[in-house]
Amino acid sequence: MGKPQKIAFLLGEKQKIEKKIEELQRSCQHPNKSVKQVRERVDSSSPVIRYVCDECFLVLGYPNQQDKDNFFKE
Repeated sequence: MGKPQKIAFLLGEKQKIEKKIEELQRSCQHPNKSVKQVRERVDSSSPVIRYVCDECFLVLGYPNQQDKDNFFKE
């Protein structure tokens, strides 16, 4: 198998994995969330502070100022 075929295969596998992750995140009830530092976008290296589900790692929203302050104190 040549390099282009390997890349095409891996990209196909990546797409399947991302779809499965989305399904699991959609079915999660998000019982617990934490303030965490995550990348703003997949192609970005800029970290941002967001609420993230502790079980499925889905970004849930923006923390309030008090939660941000507590995050930076830790």
